[in-house]
This record gives sequence, C-alpha cells and structure tokens, in this order.
Amino acid sequence: MLAAASANSALGRAGLLLMLAASVFGAIAVLYGIRRKDARLLKQGPVYAFLALGGIVLAVVMMQRALVTRDFSMAYIQQVGSADTPLLYNIAAMWSALEGSILLWALMLGVFTAAVAWRFRDRTDDVLVGWALIVMFVISAFFAMLSFGPADPFGAGAAGVTSGPGPNPLLQNHILVLFHPPILYLGYVGFSVPFAFAMAALITGRLGEGWLMETRRWALFAWAFLTIGILLGGWWSYEVLGWSGVWAWDPVENASFLPWLTGTAYIHSVLVQERRGMLRVWNLSLLVATFALTILGTFLTRSGVLNSVHAFGDGPVGTWLLVFFGLIVVVSLGLIAWRGDRLRSPGSIDSPLSREGAFLANNVLFTVWAFIILLGTLFPLLVEALQNRQTLVGAPYFDRLSQPIGLVLLFLMGVAPVLPWRKASTELLRNRLFWPAWCGAGALVVAVLVGADGWAPLVAFGLAGFAAGSAGRQLALATRRQGWRGLVGRANGGMIVHIGVIIIAVALASSNSFTHSATLELNQGEVVEWGGHSFELVSVDERTNDRQSRVAANVILDGGSTYRPAITTYLNMGADIGTPSVRTGLTEDVYLTLNQGAAPGDTTVTLRVFIKPMILWLWLGGAIMAVGTLLAAFPGSRRRVAIDPVSAPIAVDGPPSGSGADADADADQVDVDVDDVGTRNEAPV
Repeated sequence: MLAAASANSALGRAGLLLMLAASVFGAIAVLYGIRRKDARLLKQGPVYAFLALGGIVLAVVMMQRALVTRDFSMAYIQQVGSADTPLLYNIAAMWSALEGSILLWALMLGVFTAAVAWRFRDRTDDVLVGWALIVMFVISAFFAMLSFGPADPFGAGAAGVTSGPGPNPLLQNHILVLFHPPILYLGYVGFSVPFAFAMAALITGRLGEGWLMETRRWALFAWAFLTIGILLGGWWSYEVLGWSGVWAWDPVENASFLPWLTGTAYIHSVLVQERRGMLRVWNLSLLVATFALTILGTFLTRSGVLNSVHAFGDGPVGTWLLVFFGLIVVVSLGLIAWRGDRLRSPGSIDSPLSREGAFLANNVLFTVWAFIILLGTLFPLLVEALQNRQTLVGAPYFDRLSQPIGLVLLFLMGVAPVLPWRKASTELLRNRLFWPAWCGAGALVVAVLVGADGWAPLVAFGLAGFAAGSAGRQLALATRRQGWRGLVGRANGGMIVHIGVIIIAVALASSNSFTHSATLELNQGEVVEWGGHSFELVSVDERTNDRQSRVAANVILDGGSTYRPAITTYLNMGADIGTPSVRTGLTEDVYLTLNQGAAPGDTTVTLRVFIKPMILWLWLGGAIMAVGTLLAAFPGSRRRVAIDPVSAPIAVDGPPSGSGADADADADQVDVDVDDVGTRNEAPV
C-alpha cells in the first residue's frame, strides 16, 4: 500500500508539473514564434496544449485512483476519503474540497486549451490564434501553479491514518453532486475561450467582427453549461437542504449568477456588433467582466472569506486568486483603453425603438443587476475589513431590487423580437405586438381566475404571457415558412430559450408568492387534513449501515403512496442532516421534512409541510433552455449576405426595415444564419 500511495502522489504531482511546464513553454514558444514569424515554433503550440492536457489528465486519474483505493497516506484523502463512502460519492469527493476543486478547474482548462488548439490546428500561423493560445496557456499555467503549489492535493498526510470522515455529509446524499460542479465549471472555464480571443483581438488590433464569429459557439455553449449548472445547483438545494427553496441569494450562489448575468448580456449584445458593427466596447467589457467574475467567484468560494453551505472554508489560494483577478481587470481595461480609437463604432443607434436600442437597454439592465448583486455580496466583506464588524445583506435586499429589473427584462423579451433594425414605426409595432399583447392579457386573466393576487405576481404573469406571445409569434412565422426546420438557427433557437426563461420566471413567481407551509403534529394511525391534503403517520423506523443511520417517518400522503422524510446521521462525523421527501406533481409539490428529535418507535412526530406550486416547471424550463441553446448553435436557413472584406458588420440584402410587409418579412427573418459567413468571407482570423 505504501508503494501504491507514493506512486499516486508522485505521478499526480508529475502530471501537474507537466501541465505547468507545457503551459509556460507553450506560451513562450508561441510568443517567440509570433515575434520571429517562425512557422515551426507556431506549429508547436498545439503540441504543448496536448502535453498540458495529458499532464492534468494524469493528475486527475491519480487522484481518482487514490480516492477509490483509499490512499490515506495523502492529506487530501484523509480530509475527504472514507472506507465507507460509496464509489460514486468517492469519485465526487475530488471536487468536494478546495484542492480537488482547483484540480477540476485545471482539468477543464486543459480540455478547453487542447480543444482550441485542435480546432485551429491548420491556422497556427495566424497571429490572432497564436495570441489566443498564449492567453489560454497563461490561464492554464496559473491554475496548474495553484495545484502544484498552494493548493497541492497530493501532499503527504499524517502517518498512521487508516480512515477519514468522508466528504461533507451534504455532498454525499444526492446524485446531483456528481454533475452540478463539473457542469458549472464547464461554464466558468468555457468563457476563457472567447476571453482569450478578445484579448488576442485587442493585442493584434484586429477588432472587426471576425473573432466574434470564431468564438460565438464557444460562448454559447459556455453560457449553456453555466445555465444548466446553476439550475442543477438549485435542484440540489431543493432536494438536499430541507428548506424547500431553490435560491436563497447565498453569496456563493451569487458568485455563479454574476458571470451568468454579464454572459447573458454578452450573448445578446454581440448580435448588434455582428449586424451593424456597434457596441464593440460594450461587448469587450462584458466579456472581460464575465471571465473576471468567474475568477472573483472562485476567490469568494475558496478563500475562506465567506461563510456558506457551498463554500470550502479557509484556503491558501485566496491571495493568489485576488491578485490574478486584479491583473485580468487591469490588463484588459488597459488594452481596451489602448485600442479606444479603433473601437469606435462605424454607426450609431438611429432610434431607441429599434432592435439595437433594445439590446443596449438589455445590456444596461443586466449590468445594473450584476452591480446590485455584486454590491450586496461584497458589502459585508467591505464592512468587516474597514470597520471590523460583521453585517448581513439578506434576501429582502436582493428581492426588492431584482424584482423590477426582472419585470422590465420580461417586457423587453416581448418587445425586442418584433423590433426591426434601425427604426420602427408605430404602425409596424402596433401590428406586430397585437397578438403578444392579447397573450399577455389572457395570461393575466388566467392568473386572476386561479387566485393570483398582489401587483408583482400579476404583472409578472401578464408580462410572461406577453413575452411568450412574442416568442411564439416568431416561431409560428418561422415554421409556417420553413416547417420544423425553421426552429433551427440562432434567432429561433433563441426564442425557444426565451420560452424556457419565461417558464422559469412564472414558476419562480408562483413558488415564491403562493407557497404555504405548516408544522403538523401527527399521531400514529390518525389522519390530519391540511392544505387540501391528508397525512397519516404509519410508523417511525431506523435503518443503519456502516456509513449512516437514518430515522424516517413513514407518512401516507393523500391515502396513496408512502413518503419518508428522515433525519440522517453520518457516523464518521456525527452530523445530523435532514433529508426531505417530496411528492412532485405537474402543478405543485408536497415537500415533507421531519423535525429533529424523532426516534424509532415514536407514535408522534412533528412534520414540516410545504405546498410548492409549479416547482417541476423550473426544471422543465431549464430543459427547454438547453434544447433552444442546442438549436441556436446550429446553422439555420441561409439568406444572401453581403460581407465587407474589411471585417465590416454583416448586412442582410433586401429592403430597409421600417414599414410595410417587406419590412415585416425582413425583421421576422432574423434567423438568417451567419454562423460561418465571417469565416468564409473575412480576412483570416
């Protein structure tokens, strides 16, 4: 065992050293190749990328081997490993604490760097690709350095240890722990690719729309992974934490939501630059903010400055991450300022009532929202640092300030898809908004009929119907012209994403506004009626194995199936964790939790019951968003396009937008596919 243990540690550190060396020498080789115009050196860039990937894969394999074989000679395994932990949770234990989470981040960087190198392997002589690879190598080298140095997961542990406590109990009682962190990290790290190309464009001065074309799908898929990761985190919170909610404005939740906000603004804003060459500074700033916020979020969750169920406690990497975050911001803003004259847009917004005007408003709203959340998240840290006292910014602050922004964004989701480029006439808007307005009114009437009250929920339901009608209108026009093929393409796939967002907004408004709960005392054999449901306690039993002891109340719900809310005690840690039991339905969930103190054989228990409307629709909305993103990533039907050979924005042939049937057709055909046009017609990127 000692020989195997030393092999795990030695080979793991060798893999990290290989990644670090390959990243450093890869950056130097490509930089020297660019400076000397040496094609031989430039062609070595992909080789170094694959070496770095091989190194981090070796390190991860050794870590997983150490976890599976319970190699307690390593300090990290002593911290998160256990002989009693099931195999799947042992695998997930790699990212259940600081050092392993940094290792996972480095793995994702290795994958994305190698993917970029492979994608552009035939264009190694292109300086833009070269500089993008250099940026990727620098980021990879930083995280490899963290793993090899201050966050070393392969360090030796105390002698004689033969067992460990296992992962945090909250991270070993639901299968989602296997998927939520890796998918979230794919989103975080995925934004490093468009960030690298943006930096390369600033360094080389090639500030046309070509780099946007090359990175559009990378950004789209990174955003999709981040979206799915956040939703899976909400699902995990709902299923595991026993408080019946999906989002609590926890600082670590906010740390993942912040780059999602700026990333969402960027995904929309690039359309204006591609079409009209405008908002270049906006797009670069949003992209820098998105990537920088992923690093800031990593600092917040891994430096020990925050107390959160999601955070990893004190760690030695906080200063390093904060310095790296500062360098990213300073260097990026310096490059943007340096290229300020060349970033001026060739055009301007002709009217606020235009698609580009709506996208600019979208940018402003998302940026303000991100600032509000960032301020609320960091304010307690600033107060503690400056005044040495602790304070708390709670959910009311975030809810009160986020609610109006969310409502305005719903309104924009209804208006923006029907707006033409440049300028809209009142007659055109009246015609295009007719059916969306009726859908909004219908949704409002339905909400009132089912018992909704309060201005905020009613406005939310009405605007959701309005936005859904607008998206449905465009999809109906697209399918009428092209059949089901019309759903494929950026704009119409985006409309499907909008429908998913609208469903999530309605589900959140419903669950937040109309959840009701009660604490019920159940006596064995007695049926208790509450909230339109019946509850009957059958028994209280205990199930024990080498890993945990679970005391569960067997409760018959509505005379049908038996549900088992429980208190689970993890024997290695002695921690009691509430385990809810949920009956999921199309219109509502019944969420049961057992109060502490229940014992086997009890004939009376105290049960906390929540009736949660429309929770299932949160997850269905997320699935619809994923499908829409996939459809948006693939080419739709093509129309003739005209490309200025000097990286000018894309223009669609046809009559100018503004009024009449031709203008309506032009604006509705927004799913014109320009995915590969820039690559084919512009100067090489």
